[in-house]
Amino acid sequence: MALRDKLAQRATPFLEPGEQIQSVFLAQSGPSPYWSFLSSWIVIIAAGYATIVVTDRAVVVLRNGRLTGSVAKSVIARLPRQPMESPSGLWGQLNLGGSRYWVHKRFHKDVEAANAAIAGSVAGPAL
Repeated sequence: MALRDKLAQRATPFLEPGEQIQSVFLAQSGPSPYWSFLSSWIVIIAAGYATIVVTDRAVVVLRNGRLTGSVAKSVIARLPRQPMESPSGLWGQLNLGGSRYWVHKRFHKDVEAANAAIAGSVAGPAL
């Protein structure tokens, strides 16, 4: 099973009944992952891991375990659907609900897919 499928499956218990996942990706909170070039201990100790789920109703931020960085444990925030900034570089930055998250380049296309899904629902019918 692919990683994104596993993330979606693990996030489902934290969603409302009937809510449909449109995009899902991993993120990291805390200090910039670029600090790991200086000392990996800075990131290991201070980092938090999250799964960002964009559904047809909301953007849901889930807290993941420290040792199991891709397993959701609880809901951090349930936010209204709004476009996110486009990440760039190896670790792109996102601000969600007043918190800063870092998204690895591997998941940048998932952020873009989420933005496209959000923009598609915000845009009215074509005339």
